[in-house]
Amino acid sequence: MGTRALLPAIMFLTMPALGIAAEKSPQHPATDTIGSWRLGCQAYTFKKFTFFEAVDKTASLGLEWIEAYPGQKLSPEMPDVRFGHDMPKRARKLVQEKLDRAGVRLAAYGVVRFPDDPAGCKKIFEFAREMGIDTITAEPKAEQMDIVEKYCQKYGIKAAIHNHPKDSHYWHPKTVLETCSGRSRLIGCCADTGHWMRSGIRPVEGLKMLEGRVLSLHLKDLNDFGRKDAHDVVWGTGHADMHAVLAELHRQGFAGLVSIEYEHNWLESLPEIRRCVEYFDNVALEFEPEGWHNLLSRDLANCTLKPGSWTFKNGVLARNGGGDLWTKQAYGDFTLDLEFMVDKKTNSGVFFRTGDIKDNVQTGIEMQVYDSHGKKQVGKHDCGAIYDCLAPSRNMARPPGEWNRCTITCVESKVSVALNGEQVIDMDLNHWTEPGKNPDGSKNKYRDPFKDRPRTGHIGFQDHGKPVWYRNLRIKSCARQ
Repeated sequence: MGTRALLPAIMFLTMPALGIAAEKSPQHPATDTIGSWRLGCQAYTFKKFTFFEAVDKTASLGLEWIEAYPGQKLSPEMPDVRFGHDMPKRARKLVQEKLDRAGVRLAAYGVVRFPDDPAGCKKIFEFAREMGIDTITAEPKAEQMDIVEKYCQKYGIKAAIHNHPKDSHYWHPKTVLETCSGRSRLIGCCADTGHWMRSGIRPVEGLKMLEGRVLSLHLKDLNDFGRKDAHDVVWGTGHADMHAVLAELHRQGFAGLVSIEYEHNWLESLPEIRRCVEYFDNVALEFEPEGWHNLLSRDLANCTLKPGSWTFKNGVLARNGGGDLWTKQAYGDFTLDLEFMVDKKTNSGVFFRTGDIKDNVQTGIEMQVYDSHGKKQVGKHDCGAIYDCLAPSRNMARPPGEWNRCTITCVESKVSVALNGEQVIDMDLNHWTEPGKNPDGSKNKYRDPFKDRPRTGHIGFQDHGKPVWYRNLRIKSCARQ
C-alpha cells in the first residue's frame, strides 16, 4: 500500500488488508468526489505507527493523498530515521519509492516551524519542491512572513497557516485573515475545525470569515463543542455540523487538500476513518450526483449472493465459498476502479455487462483475475485479459499477497483495462463478429459474437474456488462519445 511484502504468503490469507497497494498513475482515474478537492490523511492520525505504515493505511482507505508531519519514524526497518526536511538523500529516495509503489501522493507537510534565518527557511521550501509537496502547513511568526512569502512566490508552493486551540497565536480566524491581508494568494489558512470547536468557534463561521484564503483543512468532527478535551468522532455524528461545513466549502469553490486528522482511538481508528470517508462520499454525491460512488453497500444489500458466500469487512470483499456475487443494478457505460489481491494459483474474474447472471459466461464479459506474476508470455487466460478473447499487451500482475490496481472502462463498443499503471486492453467489441472466433482467427468458447453481447448488465465477482480479495471498488457513469 511495502513493508509487508516480505511476510510469508500464507499470512495474507488472514490479513488481506496489509498487502502492498496497487499503483496509481495517469492510466487510473482520480476518484476524488468533489471537483478539485483532494481527500487524504494527515499522517499524524497514525502517529503510533511509522510513516510507511501511515502510507499503507491511507492507501487501504482508497485515498490518494497524504500530509506528512516532521518527526514521524520512517519505517519499521528504519526506526531511527525521522521523516522531515533533514532526512538524508537515501531516505528521501525510499520515501518516493514507497509512495510510488503505494499510489499515494505527498500533498502537504506540516505543521512545521520556520527557522528565523532565511537559509533555514529556504531549506524547507527546497525539500518541499524536491518531494512534490505543494502546501507547507505552519504557524509562522509575524516577522517571518516576508521571507515566507518570498519563498512561496519563488517556488510556487503554498503556505497554509494552521490554528491550534485558544491562547495560541492563530486560534482565531481573524488573526489568520489579518496575517494574510495584502499578501500573495499562495498564503492562506489550514483550517483545523477541531481546534476551532475547542476554542468555541463554529467551523462554518470560521470558513466564512476566511473565504478566499482557505488553502487546506485538518477536517474534524468532535463529540462536544467548546471543550478542550473533546475528541474526534465519525464525521456527521458530532457537533461540527459537517454537512454544513462541506456545503460551505462547495459554495466557496474550494480547491485543495482535505486532510483527515483523526486524533482518537489511535491504535484502532481505521474503521472509524473509513466511515468518515463514506460520509464524505455520500455528501459529495449530493453536490455532484454523477460523481464516483461505492459499488457495494457496507452490508452487501445491493448485491445478489448466497448467504455467507462473501464477506465485506473493513473495506475488503473476500470470497468465502458458495458462489458468485452480483450487483443488483445493471451498468452500461461506466468506469469501474478497484483493487484486487490473489493467493498462489488463484483463478477468478470480474464480469461486467452481464445480461443473465445465471448464464454469465455466455451473456457477459470477463476480465481475468489470475496469478500470472512472473510469466514472460501472457495469453487470453492471464491476468488482465478479456477471457478467451484478448490477451493483455504485457504482464503487469503483481505477486500473490500484493494489491493490484485495476480500471475497467466501457463506452459503447469500446472496452479498456488498465492494470497497475499500464493500459493492457484496448478492445472494440464490434470487431468480434463471428461466433466462437476472435479477430486474430483463434477460437473462443462463446456461442454469440461479442458485438451482439448486451451493452448493459450486472457486475459480478467470480467464485472459482480460490481465495481472492477486492477493495476500494468505485464506479462512475461515462458519457458517450
